[in-house]
Amino acid sequence: MNTNLGTPEPELFDTRAGGALFDAVLVANRGEIAVRVIRTLRRLGIKSVAVYSDADGDALHVREADVAVRLGTAPASDSYLDIGKVLEAARRTGAQAIHPGYGFLSENSAFALACADAGIAFLGPTASAIETMGDKITAKNAVAAFDVPIVPGISRPGLTDDDLIAAAGDVGYPVLIKPSAGGGGKGMRLVTEEGQLRDALASARREAASAFGDDTLFLERFVLRPRHIEVQIIADTHGNVVHLGERECSLQRRHQKVVEEAPSALLDAETRARIGEAACATARSVDYVGAGTVEFIVSADAPDEFFFMEMNTRLQVEHPVTELVTGLDLVEWQVRIAAGEKLGFAQEDVRLDGHAVEVRVYAEDPARGFLPTGGTVAGLIEPIGTGVRVDSGISVGTVVGSDYDPMLSKIIAHGPDRATALRRLDRALSDAHVLGVVTNIEFARYLLADEDVRAGALDTGLLDRRLEKFEAAVTPDEVLIAAAVHRWLANWPTAQSADPWSVPTGWRVGAHAPTSLRLHSPSRTDHVHLLGRPDAATVRIEDGP
Repeated sequence: MNTNLGTPEPELFDTRAGGALFDAVLVANRGEIAVRVIRTLRRLGIKSVAVYSDADGDALHVREADVAVRLGTAPASDSYLDIGKVLEAARRTGAQAIHPGYGFLSENSAFALACADAGIAFLGPTASAIETMGDKITAKNAVAAFDVPIVPGISRPGLTDDDLIAAAGDVGYPVLIKPSAGGGGKGMRLVTEEGQLRDALASARREAASAFGDDTLFLERFVLRPRHIEVQIIADTHGNVVHLGERECSLQRRHQKVVEEAPSALLDAETRARIGEAACATARSVDYVGAGTVEFIVSADAPDEFFFMEMNTRLQVEHPVTELVTGLDLVEWQVRIAAGEKLGFAQEDVRLDGHAVEVRVYAEDPARGFLPTGGTVAGLIEPIGTGVRVDSGISVGTVVGSDYDPMLSKIIAHGPDRATALRRLDRALSDAHVLGVVTNIEFARYLLADEDVRAGALDTGLLDRRLEKFEAAVTPDEVLIAAAVHRWLANWPTAQSADPWSVPTGWRVGAHAPTSLRLHSPSRTDHVHLLGRPDAATVRIEDGP
């Protein structure tokens, strides 16, 4: 049922013997993460409440939920980011807890505090933990007090350009300029020599101020051949903190992750234990509660050394690879912890079984500089098979626009070892098809076939280096014809007695006029001309064979 802040639906209760979880949980997000959370809530017998904007009225997460509430118009500021509207939706539907997903309000300390003030459980950490870890300078100081190794650098509030320039020599070149607020690579600058530093600082401050409203900067030594390794932690309200192993996230484009895997091929058992304990110490430094991720940077040349980068105080996009190797449902444990339960396992109970790899499927065109794409999903095949999992937020008819993040789904494969997981993932990607929207699936297969990727010889610059040689495969004529016929038949009248002038056969008194369709793919744009009826049609591709 959909409601526009109307009467609450009848509540559902957890039927687990001896259990006392929430009756209803609101999911303050959209797309694949909202669908993924809703499915765990359904398994637990908890009523799910979706929220949506006008752009998402018929979205998959809306149809999957027990109740759906309209928030407002398409801009996120009028819908998914409006704290007052989200809390009002929770109140009207009787939701006792809110799952923020990732992005939007998930790391907004004001939202966490507003939930607490409203008596609604926030399925995440406290507002103070979010605030501390949301500022990179404060976070570094907090974890350093708990003996978590940090990258050599200078990081304190109020540093001027002159302060940073004076300290750079002791930090050691190359240095990385980083903004204290925000993420996604905005405001970051790599400086290899002293003469470049002042101009780079000015540029970084402008970008940080524009992106985050805060131009505070700090310096770190740049780790050569860096690898991005993060550790999943989970903590309850009774003082128990456990790590669930690490994930390798080094395959990135402009600091945005594209492929993630668990565990990392780089770490040995001893280093895995040390980095896991460092992640737990990071969580303890802010009395963390719930699921979170501690991100480290590791040099490929010195894999036994690792340095704290930041903590993400939410569920990560790449959490499925951890779930597949541990057998744990992280969303379920977020719910149980928020309901006051103790962790049902200790550190020595955690076992990593096999290997898992994930690819993010984006609406973007790698052959055109990864420009965002869009359109209506005209056909969809999502892969199945042994060890394959798909977390998806789309279905046939989904309109992919520019209002939100371009990630459509995630395709994940698990196997007894890394080679098997990679092989299963490639097969799954070959079986995945999104008609009507250009995606990065072909590029993902190209990347996974790279010799260094298959050998596990990764670093954060590898993807950008390989991009230079990527060429999209030429779309076959048969694919263009199939797409044209699909659109042609969609306009065919269903009634046998339809006006012959409205039937797109091309019939005219005199020369027949074909139906002409202009079709675009990553490698070509052509006109396809169709004439006749479905059982006896002729097709011509303009300038083609």
